[in-house]
Parts: sequence; C-alpha cells; structure tokens
Amino acid sequence: MNELIKNTEQKMGKSIDALDREYKSIRAGRANAAVLDRVSVDYYGVPTPVQQMAAISVPEPRTLLITPWDKTTLKDIEKAILTSEIGINPQNDGTCIRLNFPPLTEERRKDIVKDIRKKGEDAKVAVRNQRRDALDKLKALKKNNAITEDDESNGEKKIQNLTDKFCKEIDELANVKEKEIMEI
Repeated sequence: MNELIKNTEQKMGKSIDALDREYKSIRAGRANAAVLDRVSVDYYGVPTPVQQMAAISVPEPRTLLITPWDKTTLKDIEKAILTSEIGINPQNDGTCIRLNFPPLTEERRKDIVKDIRKKGEDAKVAVRNQRRDALDKLKALKKNNAITEDDESNGEKKIQNLTDKFCKEIDELANVKEKEIMEI
C-alpha cells in the first residue's frame, strides 16, 4: 500500500511539474528564455531546440538575444521563431537575433490570466484523476483481501491529504503567475 501512495504522489508531482513548465512558457511581456522551449530548428534534418544551437541572454528586461554558435543557422533559427506560436517577430542583424517583447495590454493580460486559471484547473483534474485511480486500486486490494478495512481507510485519508496538498500547490502557482502578469 505504501508503494501505491508513493507512486500516486510521484504522478501528482509530475502534474505540478508539467503545470510549472506550462506557466514558464507563457509570454508575460517580460523577456524569458522559456518561451523558446518549444521552438525547434531543422538542423541537418534533425529537429533541434534553439537552446542547443545558440546562447540565449536577456540584455534588457523586454529583449531576448539569441546568438547562434554556428552563424549559418541564423536564418533557420529566425524561420523557426516566425513559424512558432510565440507571436514575436525576430530581428536579425547578421550576427544575432533579437526578440523584443511588447508591453501587454490590459485586455491581453486578462486573457492570459484566464488561460492561467484554465491550465490550473486542468492540472487539478489530472491530480484528481490520480486520486481516483489510487482509490480504485485500494478498493481492488481490499476486495482481494490484500489489505484490511483499516488499511484501506488510512490509505484513502493519505491519498486525500496528498490531493489537497497538490491542489493547494497548484492554486499557489496560479496565484503567483497571475500576480506576475498583472504587475507587469
């Protein structure tokens, strides 16, 4: 039973990690290299993440500077950024690419906050699904007489406590990201 609870905790933790990665990739009007996490460049027929092809720095709060190690890939990186869904036009000066993040409008901020809340709710659903699966496994163990009723009851309490803990953590992550968006 302890193995079941540990596995459930790990799976719930993965839901939190996935949500955190999602939140980091949200363009918040501030330069953040995480917006390039999903941008891949076709480099000699192999999709390669930009981070593996270039140095990425933040010289100013609203500017991201991409300096490729191989200057011949400059056009390919620019093309990959244009075709991605980050919504920023790259500026190529022949040696590096600059991404200037425009300030967010109030309407755009509200849309982003709605998206943050939706992603948070989706993560909570994933955590609750893990809880349901764990509770089903507990019931199956009880039915097969592998555990006692007390063990089942204790397991249910532990799983519920994990669920509450992770849902609270999701709310905290969402609140931090919402504040970040609204303060910019």
